[in-house]
Amino acid sequence: MYLNYKSKKVNIADAQKAVDDWINNHGVRYFNELTNMAQLTEEVGEVARIIARRYGEQSEKESDKAKDLGEELADVVFVVLCLANQTGINLQEAFDKKLDLKTKRDHDRHQNNKKLK
Repeated sequence: MYLNYKSKKVNIADAQKAVDDWINNHGVRYFNELTNMAQLTEEVGEVARIIARRYGEQSEKESDKAKDLGEELADVVFVVLCLANQTGINLQEAFDKKLDLKTKRDHDRHQNNKKLK
């Protein structure tokens, strides 16, 4: 199922299948849920480190300058997809539902927020 949001197609279902195929063809098995949760925390920490140093007030260490933010974000997405797969979550349905909810709930709130003007 595709979500057509302002002419952009988002297909999370294909991403979930690609991760599952990769695990089945290249991995031995999924890490258990607790291990993947720890892995997700670690990956989010790596994203936070890059953001804090590259866009925040901390200076970027020479060893961090070559780090690829896109790659680190992709690591986060990969682990999220693993967690969805192994817990039986259809992330496509959950995402579509969440985006619809946020669109209905937050459109006027953000449009009327003077801080965002």
